[in-house]
Amino acid sequence: MKEKNLDSRRWLVLVASCLINLCIGSIYAWSVFASPLAEKLSALSGGELASASLSIVYTVANSVGPITMISGGYINDKLGPRWVVFAGGLLFGGGMLASGFATSIPMLVVTYGLGCGLGMGLAYGCTINNSVKFFPDKRGLIGGIATATYGLSSVLVPPVANLLISGAGISQAFIVLGVAFVLIVGVFSQFILKCPENYCPAGYQPAVKRHFRHSVPPCKTAQGGAVLSNDKNWREMLADPTFYMMIFMLMCGAFSGLMITSQASPMAQSITGMGAGLAAMVVSVLALFNAAGRVVAGSLSDRFGRVTVLLAAFLLEIVGLVILLTTGTGGVAQFIAGVSIMGICFGALMGVYPGFTADQFGAKNNSVNYGIMFIGFALAGCLGPSVVGKVLTSTGSYSGAFLIAGGLAVLGIVLALLYQKTTN
Repeated sequence: MKEKNLDSRRWLVLVASCLINLCIGSIYAWSVFASPLAEKLSALSGGELASASLSIVYTVANSVGPITMISGGYINDKLGPRWVVFAGGLLFGGGMLASGFATSIPMLVVTYGLGCGLGMGLAYGCTINNSVKFFPDKRGLIGGIATATYGLSSVLVPPVANLLISGAGISQAFIVLGVAFVLIVGVFSQFILKCPENYCPAGYQPAVKRHFRHSVPPCKTAQGGAVLSNDKNWREMLADPTFYMMIFMLMCGAFSGLMITSQASPMAQSITGMGAGLAAMVVSVLALFNAAGRVVAGSLSDRFGRVTVLLAAFLLEIVGLVILLTTGTGGVAQFIAGVSIMGICFGALMGVYPGFTADQFGAKNNSVNYGIMFIGFALAGCLGPSVVGKVLTSTGSYSGAFLIAGGLAVLGIVLALLYQKTTN
């Protein structure tokens, strides 16, 4: 396909990728399913099962994604993303559909935890990285848009799921959503093209130095001249000390975001005394600011540099945590302000990192490399919710969790400054 056609087709690829991400992002709508599932399983067993006891299902779903991000990323880099995304949609939608027939927690761990989690990793890794490869001229913005649609799913899917649950029950809701996701991802995966190696849009001249020493987007210029490339495979990436600074930065930043995301509603009710209805609105506010942060920070990182934006996000995160730490009963507005800031910071991190990884280690192998980098996010997904739960159980307060998150934000700042010092 001619380069000129690719310059226009890449936008169609982005739109298709975003619609797919809206589907697979519904994995974060777990809180909508947890209580109805607990009631269903309680009725089947004749006992009483708390929704909190199902948290293992959500933990597994969040933890296994990097497995298929890495393996699917390898296939994506070699053969292209179309059929990898298609397979991810089948696995994700099939896992959702099978969850409608689950009669125990172990079954849900397999269907929702492994099925949806592994399917999400297959599709997400390809949609994000292929989109970033098509836009070497605006990696931050495109990474932000692609990840933002993934995050927006937690705003758009819950109302639909609630309608299905209230009208037909939890089992039928899973079945309907599963079938819908298989169809949507199956259709739109066919619009996804593999980005040619060294692709550059017309008129784009890759900079030799862009924001930091290693940022040299590998492209062929319109005149066919060679440009410098910083492509590294996963072995070379793991041998680079910079990788470890980056992955721990990701874990430090994602910790607080995932901690608050997992507890936003009960946290709002416990700290301020607000009702369940208003607390549910807080969850939507968090998701919206999360999505906005991805797009805004991604765009800003194209202009001012990835690490500059990450430093700002870590500093702002500390402000948000202080606001939450000092919020008391009745402080609804203050709590919402704190949660909004945390949403922006969490979104900024997720929007910047796909482009950041490609800048540092090259676009050629970014599907695998970003999959490995995403392990930092998975670690935060395990640690954040578990730490806040243990702190709350042992102290009866969220304050200790906010302090731990603040300490990790400070560590993130230190790592970002160290990165700047060693790469400039």
